[in-house]
Amino acid sequence: MIEYAVQIQFILAGAVLMSAVLGLGIAVIMPGIDRWSKNFFIAFFTVFILYSGSVIVDLFTYTRHDMRTVQVLISYIESLFASLLMPMITAYLLHCCEESWIRSRFFHIVVILWSVFFVMLSISPFSTFFFYTTPDNIFQRGPLYSPLIAAIFAILVLDLAYVIRFRNRLSQRCFYAFLIGFLPLTVILFIHFFVSVFFLFGIGIAICSLSMFNLILLDQLEQYTRQQRKIAHQRANIMVLQMRPHFISNTMMSIYYLCKQNPDLAQQVTLDFTTYLRKNFTAIASEDLISFSDELEHTRAYLAVEQAQFEDSLFVEYDTPHTDFLVPPLTLQPIVENAVKHGMDPDSEPLHIFISTRKNGSASEFIVENTGADFEPADGNEPHTALQNIEQRLEMMCDGKMLITRRKGGGTVVKVTIP
Repeated sequence: MIEYAVQIQFILAGAVLMSAVLGLGIAVIMPGIDRWSKNFFIAFFTVFILYSGSVIVDLFTYTRHDMRTVQVLISYIESLFASLLMPMITAYLLHCCEESWIRSRFFHIVVILWSVFFVMLSISPFSTFFFYTTPDNIFQRGPLYSPLIAAIFAILVLDLAYVIRFRNRLSQRCFYAFLIGFLPLTVILFIHFFVSVFFLFGIGIAICSLSMFNLILLDQLEQYTRQQRKIAHQRANIMVLQMRPHFISNTMMSIYYLCKQNPDLAQQVTLDFTTYLRKNFTAIASEDLISFSDELEHTRAYLAVEQAQFEDSLFVEYDTPHTDFLVPPLTLQPIVENAVKHGMDPDSEPLHIFISTRKNGSASEFIVENTGADFEPADGNEPHTALQNIEQRLEMMCDGKMLITRRKGGGTVVKVTIP
């Protein structure tokens, strides 16, 4: 029975060690993680590695009666590292609640409780007041064993109460990660007041380790994705603010001449240009998905202005029966603008642009086709950078996909699929 229990503890210690090593590796290489969290997880998983390593060494020396001094030292190190995880998790809990752990009175109480435990633990190898082992490696409680456990139990209860009390400050993932980390250990330690359940400690620590591993892996990846989405949105905003000077200049000059030659058309171009500018700056303020209808209106206004300038050199056809879906802002319009900028050639045939939408199963699609020069994906110029930015925002904001192909007879086809 004892050998079976030791084997199970070996497996648990190995699982904890593996998750701690993986957690440490992710903390070191994780991009986008803030510096405080990176340093915390490096320290946290380092302590976890030392703890699980000491457990494995303790299990190896368990049956060696000639290594009692080493066993006492290893047991002390094992208990020290296990207890050290408690105030570390408290510090991270406060950090997640956006509270300074250094100035927190709550954290100071936890440190005092841990210090009391540390003093009692440091005395235990030299006395039998707290615990001791018999010559045949049988663990025995001392008269002050309960106060020793009570210090760590109090930390767990306080942390658990803090998580529940301030759950509105935590993300849902953080709340459940802390709850799963604290609750099993608290229950196990409570049972340990009355009956020795060292076997369950390994399970509790393993659950805590996996909970923190889940926290760093998923929560930090989500944070990194949010940062990348913000960067992509800022790039899109910069592109809006850096509108082609000659486009604005040509539009204003066209309106100037049309005021005398065709006042009605001048009014229409002014209205279209105003709509285009308004939609541009509205897109800057929006970080969420918008309706395709709004994006289509933005694109129509832009193309109307371009058609007024190029007259018989630019033709546009719309086939958009399906518009009831959402897209990232500045999706369709920059694709069409890229088609005009890349495909317009005064010395060639007129440029034709075809904009269509369709429902494809559970997905929505819009397609932009243009005649003119073939698209070269690898030429690295600015329009292609804009398309890469659109593709990145599609993937991050709505899991959308963009496919660019050559059109039969010359030109380009850009197809965007929104799940």
